[in-house]
Amino acid sequence: MSKAKQIAIYGKGGIGKSTTTSNLSAALTRLGYKVMQFGCDPKSDSTNTLRDGTYIPTVLDTLREKSEVNAHEVIFEGFNGVYCVEAGGPAPGVGCAGRGITTAVEIFKQQRIFEELDLDFVIYDVLGDVVCGGFAVPIREGIAEHVFTVSSADFMSIYASNNLFRGIQKYSNAGGALLGGVIANSINQPYSKEIIDDFVEKTQTRVMEYIPRSVTVAQCELQGKTTIEAAPDSAQAQIYMSLAKKIASHTDSRTPAPLGVQELRDWGGKWGKYLLEMETGEIRQELTANI
Repeated sequence: MSKAKQIAIYGKGGIGKSTTTSNLSAALTRLGYKVMQFGCDPKSDSTNTLRDGTYIPTVLDTLREKSEVNAHEVIFEGFNGVYCVEAGGPAPGVGCAGRGITTAVEIFKQQRIFEELDLDFVIYDVLGDVVCGGFAVPIREGIAEHVFTVSSADFMSIYASNNLFRGIQKYSNAGGALLGGVIANSINQPYSKEIIDDFVEKTQTRVMEYIPRSVTVAQCELQGKTTIEAAPDSAQAQIYMSLAKKIASHTDSRTPAPLGVQELRDWGGKWGKYLLEMETGEIRQELTANI
């Protein structure tokens, strides 16, 4: 029985983190691995596309109904055998939104579920807008061995990733998780790739995969499915398979070098000026061509 490789995927809300994570989980099972996806967002929708768009009872919801929970009560099978779990959040307006992660992980550790199921991968899908409280548990407690962030070239997405880097750096000397790299999402323009490449160079990390925005993903999600399930022969599915192979073989995670707050703003300002000049130049060329 081998020890499960535990991975945390962070990212700003709405950036495509859960889409990426679910397709990664599905792709890893296609490669023959046994996978559990652990949804850590209070919205509890991480595993929806692995289960035909359906929600599952969360750990915290189940705990509110009974004082003790057998972990098997909150594990549901998804596409191709992915084990699906949603940590859940507190009742609206009550308590810390990260409490579900702390509670759920503790239950699973006490009941030795990862060992019992003989998992190859446990993938935590974690909200990355803020890296504090319960949301920092996979990093702070060293639960995850490797952390990846999903980021587009949008400044606020990069800002969230840089905050994550600061959290990893803070806990790295105390046994915390280290950074595997950036999963660059919605990369359709050359300048988007250039921005991400510059950011990872400045922060001394790496890009794991470039994932373009694709209508295929939207079509599959409208069916309540991952791209790996609904469009396995598509170009987008092949990109997710490529990412899965890279993550499966990944071993070298490191402490990143996050930018300071003002340094990040100055960096963003330079890119903003460059893009404005580029757009203005393109408009001039178009006007000249039409004269």
